[in-house]
Amino acid sequence: MFKFEVLFSDKKTGARIGKIITPRGVVETPVFMPVGTAGSVKALLPEFVASLGYRIILANTYHLLLRPGPEIIKKAGGLHPFMNWRGLILTDSGGFQVYSLSFLRKIKTEGILFKSHLDGQEIFLTPEFSLEIQLKLNSDILMVLDTCIPYPANREETEELTHLTHTWALKSLEFWEKNKKEGKALFGIVQGGMFEDLRKQSARFIANLPFDGYAIGGLSVGEPLELRNKMLEIAVPELPESSPRYLMGVGTPLDLIESVIRGIDMFDCVLPTRNARRGTLFTSQGIISIKNSRYKEDFTPLDPECNCYTCRNYTKAYLRHLFYAKELLIYSLLTLHNLTYYAKIMREIKEAIKTSSLEKLREELFIKFYKSQKEEYDESLGNCY
Repeated sequence: MFKFEVLFSDKKTGARIGKIITPRGVVETPVFMPVGTAGSVKALLPEFVASLGYRIILANTYHLLLRPGPEIIKKAGGLHPFMNWRGLILTDSGGFQVYSLSFLRKIKTEGILFKSHLDGQEIFLTPEFSLEIQLKLNSDILMVLDTCIPYPANREETEELTHLTHTWALKSLEFWEKNKKEGKALFGIVQGGMFEDLRKQSARFIANLPFDGYAIGGLSVGEPLELRNKMLEIAVPELPESSPRYLMGVGTPLDLIESVIRGIDMFDCVLPTRNARRGTLFTSQGIISIKNSRYKEDFTPLDPECNCYTCRNYTKAYLRHLFYAKELLIYSLLTLHNLTYYAKIMREIKEAIKTSSLEKLREELFIKFYKSQKEEYDESLGNCY
């Protein structure tokens, strides 16, 4: 059976430590999930990802629907053996990717009609069809289809799309009752845009439905950090304390601790892996770009406080050379470092929860990743999905 237990709560904030229990294994929270969009955390072997301490990753329903197709994955025994991943897999519904390709889609009452970005084939994604695909993938945590609301959006559009998300949540539950598998979990998604009353209404509506977990969507779509935090402060108190809370598509190290303080348990974001492929690294000294000319003759590691394989064995000068030579090795080395750093940040956050020192850690991260490096920080932002 799928279960969630809260093990410890910070007395000063809404932060908590918990564990997700499934037939496939146990995951401690707060947890960051690396993104394996098409059944692969880009540039890394699954064994490398697991060796860093990650026990759950996210895969993308939209991309796996288009290629190779859910039937092929089902014949392989599901996504776990297909990609050789022994941990848990959470699959998103495909709704955000269809949203991000807005020029290829049309939202209808029953679902989303879109054209494949690969070959133009028309596909109609309904709440039921999204769950059918995810069941064929045999993921451990499935997400309902929702409508990700752009920023900025007017009130009329926000109300309409939020209502559609609620309608699809009900349809998803109806389908789930007839087709659910033991040990699997279904998460609902809160929308409501950037309107305080709509966020609260959506959180209350979704919280009153019998989902196994509750996600907050429609954030990290270009809104300021302060506004995102405000939406969390409105939505999170409405969600059940006995269920995991998942903030979708977030974020930077500072985003993670800000959200944990506000009661979030789960995160995913392409930022550490995508930034690595672009030469941007998270370190104990802040954000650095390996493309910078200052590293041409710098024979020190990326991060003197990091013990990852990359930092133990290679210098900035060599990594910069690989990047400009477009050697494929660079993607593995930089991705390995960034995911090592994110695993370290999550450990530090857990320890800070236990010692009631989250606010101190937040201040350190604010200075490191924002106040002293605002330009680099802003460049690292964008769409975390």
